[in-house]
Amino acid sequence: MKKLLILLALCSVNAFAAPVNINTADAKTIADSLSGIGLKKAQAIIDYRTKNGNFKSIDDLSQVSGIGTKTIEKNKTDILLNDTSTPAPAPAPSDSSKQTPQAPVSETVTKPVEKKK
Repeated sequence: MKKLLILLALCSVNAFAAPVNINTADAKTIADSLSGIGLKKAQAIIDYRTKNGNFKSIDDLSQVSGIGTKTIEKNKTDILLNDTSTPAPAPAPSDSSKQTPQAPVSETVTKPVEKKK
C-alpha cells in the first residue's frame, strides 16, 4: 500500500505544474513541468533551441532526440511557445468588414408585383 501511495504522489507532481515556455525556460523548469521529461531530455531541448533557434510549433519538439509524438501529445496543454498563456486577441475588423453583408443573389429572377390603384 505504501508503494502505491508513493507512486501516486510521484505521478501527480506534474499534474499540477504550470505551463512552461520551452523557448525561455531552464532545464529544471522544463523537467519539473512536463510529464516524461527529465533533466537529460530538458537539456536536449535547450541544446536544440540554442543550435536551431526558438521552437515555432509544439510539434517541432519531435526534432529533439528522445522526444516523440506521444510525449508531445500528453504535454500539449502545458507547453508554451511564448510568455502569454492566453491567446492573442483577434485583430480589429477592417473598414471593409464593417459593411452590411449583402443578401445572396438567387438564381431565379422574380418580377416585381405591381400594385393596383
